[in-house]
Amino acid sequence: MQTTKLKNVDDLLASPDERVELIDGQIVRRSMARSEHALIQSGLSDEVSLFKRKQGPGGWWIMPEISVRYNEHQCPTHDLAGWRKERLPNRPTGIMTVLPDWVCEVTSPGHERKDLFHHFMLLQRHQVPFYWVISPEAVTLIAYRLAGEAYQVAYSVEYDAEAENSKARIPPFEEAEIDLGYIFGGQ
Repeated sequence: MQTTKLKNVDDLLASPDERVELIDGQIVRRSMARSEHALIQSGLSDEVSLFKRKQGPGGWWIMPEISVRYNEHQCPTHDLAGWRKERLPNRPTGIMTVLPDWVCEVTSPGHERKDLFHHFMLLQRHQVPFYWVISPEAVTLIAYRLAGEAYQVAYSVEYDAEAENSKARIPPFEEAEIDLGYIFGGQ
């Protein structure tokens, strides 16, 4: 029986392909970028941008498509991830080695298991305080908050374009309303 050598961050950095990430010691190709995914990702980035502009308490470093090294064999690229400026006061550079305070993944067809299971378990194990999963196909958002050592649902919604109010206060950004119509509808 042949054992498979786990790949590490050095192998990831040596890869000639830019659209890869390190998952469970394997270099995995990331899914093709689709407009549905990109519009939701950029819409959410717009909605939380006021937190990026704040300095000190309440301020965040929020980055799209950022690689985070959790250990030698886990370095996924998150759709969006954020770090509180009070915990990480200086502008980050390179591959992140500091654990994020918030991660958001936008699911892609054929890659749902990675976002709904693998990342959920990885982030929970590493005690990332908040994890959001957005599905363009199901038009849903689920926000998890760490409670002790396990995630609990802090907010969930199936977006309805006909609803009167499409704004919500979602942890950890409950200080401001997030316009779900803008995120899902792109208006």
